[in-house]
Amino acid sequence: MNQSKPSIEIVKEPALPPASGALAIPMTNDYLFRALLQRNNEVLKGLISALLHISPTDISSAVILNPIELGSSVDQKTFILDIKVSMNNATVIHLEMQVVNEHNWVERSLSYLCRNFDQLKAGSNYQEVRPVFQVGLLNFTLFPHQPEFYATYQFLNVKNHTLYSDKLCLSVLDLTRTDLATKEDKQYQLDYWATLFKSTTWEELMELTQKNKYIGEAVETVYQLTQEEKIRMQCEAREDYYRTQLGWQNMLQERDDLLEEKDSIIRKQQTAYENLLAWAKEHGYESKS
Repeated sequence: MNQSKPSIEIVKEPALPPASGALAIPMTNDYLFRALLQRNNEVLKGLISALLHISPTDISSAVILNPIELGSSVDQKTFILDIKVSMNNATVIHLEMQVVNEHNWVERSLSYLCRNFDQLKAGSNYQEVRPVFQVGLLNFTLFPHQPEFYATYQFLNVKNHTLYSDKLCLSVLDLTRTDLATKEDKQYQLDYWATLFKSTTWEELMELTQKNKYIGEAVETVYQLTQEEKIRMQCEAREDYYRTQLGWQNMLQERDDLLEEKDSIIRKQQTAYENLLAWAKEHGYESKS
């Protein structure tokens, strides 16, 4: 009787990132950011712990409440690629990567914060409302006159700074200003995460993997994601969107600069005309009708 040969399971080695070369997709790409945190839950926990300045062991669970089908086209519902997370089934955390400065982040972030705070169901007590943390990872400086690497805002009494409630918190991480990271930011390696998202080469990423195990997992996961054609295509589509947005912004800025230049010329001409009239009046010259 013929015996069938035992099947041999071929185990493929995990795809590892190259040691060098430029990144095909920038780490600030919001679709890649979303895919990374949705694909690897440990990376999600690692990033949240750094942002909240807590230990990763304090996070027993981090569940994305608004998952998308990775690789599918970004439609109107998922165009804003924000991430809503339930941490330990007790706290809501809203994350968003913002690449282009659309000059509306203050209002937009407040809208996110209030929308997520308004979570009570009919018949529930107000005390049951869960704390909400809104965190924006911005690739620009929100307040150029007062730059800060990581800023956190809460509702305070304007006179004595008494905290009104600890259930609402809004934070902004400026990816472009790691030079302003505080001692506490560095203690939780938040500057490493910012450096991760600003990296442009695999050499930079591989160096970071030696400093933080969650970042190590992030780098490996990013490489695997960018090998998937559908996800890579969506990332590239987002890059095209960024270029279009920046193109419009540059065009509007050039128009504003041109208008300002024309206004400056008109103001100078008006000043010269008024000076001429004053001189004529001083020297007895009267304008004739």
